[in-house]
Amino acid sequence: MKLKTLSSAILLTSLPVTGAFAAAMDRSGQSMSAFLQPGNYFEAGLSILDPDVSGKEAGTSETRRHVSDMADDYYFPSAALKIQANENFSFGLLYDQPFGAKAEYSGNNVFVSNPGSDAILSPTAVDGIVTKKAIEALTAQGAPINEQTIAAAKQQVLASPQFQQLNGALNAAKGYLGEGATKVKVDTQNIAAVFGYQPTKNWNVYAGGVYQTIKGSVQLRGQAYSLYNGYDANIKETGGWGWLVGAAYQIPEIALKASLTYRSEIDHDVNVKEDLSLTSFPAFNTVLGGLGISSDKIAAMNSEGKTTITTPQSVNLDFQSGIMADTVAFANLRWVNWKDFSIQPHKFGKVSEAIGGLVNRPNGFNLVEYSDDQWSVTAGVGRKLTEKWAGNVSVGWDSGAGNPVSTLGPTEGYWNVGLGLQYSPAPNYFIAGGVKYFWLGDAKAQTGAQAGGSEYVADFQDNNAIAYGMKIGYKF
Repeated sequence: MKLKTLSSAILLTSLPVTGAFAAAMDRSGQSMSAFLQPGNYFEAGLSILDPDVSGKEAGTSETRRHVSDMADDYYFPSAALKIQANENFSFGLLYDQPFGAKAEYSGNNVFVSNPGSDAILSPTAVDGIVTKKAIEALTAQGAPINEQTIAAAKQQVLASPQFQQLNGALNAAKGYLGEGATKVKVDTQNIAAVFGYQPTKNWNVYAGGVYQTIKGSVQLRGQAYSLYNGYDANIKETGGWGWLVGAAYQIPEIALKASLTYRSEIDHDVNVKEDLSLTSFPAFNTVLGGLGISSDKIAAMNSEGKTTITTPQSVNLDFQSGIMADTVAFANLRWVNWKDFSIQPHKFGKVSEAIGGLVNRPNGFNLVEYSDDQWSVTAGVGRKLTEKWAGNVSVGWDSGAGNPVSTLGPTEGYWNVGLGLQYSPAPNYFIAGGVKYFWLGDAKAQTGAQAGGSEYVADFQDNNAIAYGMKIGYKF
């Protein structure tokens, strides 16, 4: 079973839809397969994803309305050039878009602004404030604290001139909430310069530098986000540096190849342009003071500062081997450290620290965070059908990055099946295409203020996605 009889099937193991819909914001899967091809090699690919993610209001939401499809279609390209300078040294340039997000809510639900009915604070939050003030009053009086005394004290708080004034200000502030719908868009680009050393025909040790850019925008709207209903953040494109290192082992005679690649996290120090429409309400600071927020925290909300966004480290383990004439089996295992990932723009964070006590988050909270690391597995079989045609089938699983999960990406992992086909008009070039169908995991969606707890505002079930990919490759 010689390598040349399996070359078509081996190339097919890296169709460009590998990680099209993965946990959190993982997209491309960051494959190293192009760099590990024999000789000089070039490829370019394009993946397109068409997801359908819908659900209903649930949990702490006061209503139970339908939430229509909020996941937008997107596409991402990839390209690679590998030069084998001599039998011992190789060099490669790898381009992809490893992380991203694109979503927009619509319809009539807690993720779309409704100026006529949206409140600054939910009824649950208001009740919590009233209860806190009632207990404080009872404590100051030295009165017993039980259900009956708290209920009576709450009525006194509700009837007090101070609370009536605060409630009037909260109602007046409704006119300063945001308009439109919640949406998010995040894009990254990666280019890696990789150097490889092959001491023997079996071993390849490689390492390189990675330059990555990130840009994005977030718009929070609707009752789900309370006083963040009207928050905007725009991240101007910013770059950062990282690195990768790996090793591969192969036995060409039986088409065996295994590789292990580590990619570092990458820091981005960005200036996020932030706006919270509610701050234009003339009595906004007075309202915050009435809610018991200190003047120092109110002042900090207007401070300026940079935001650090750190994209996660990851490990890829790839394996393939010939199993019979003209047939190769392949597998990929990927780990991404989403558990340590979070985004907290400067102003968002200062506001969260100010109001965090109202939602049992005294130290504030993040715009986005994940509770678990991502694990994903893809396995399949590729087979050479004729001298010019080859095909493959695969199955994949992704763990997700925790549940409940952010309202900006409310799915928990997936199962998928894929089919691929490759046409090679000549031995040195090919055209490949593939399709994958995803069964997306059910998830409960929570806002940043709820992250880390069990509360949530919507439930997303029975969703799916379909991905298409095309790639051209040339050996020279």
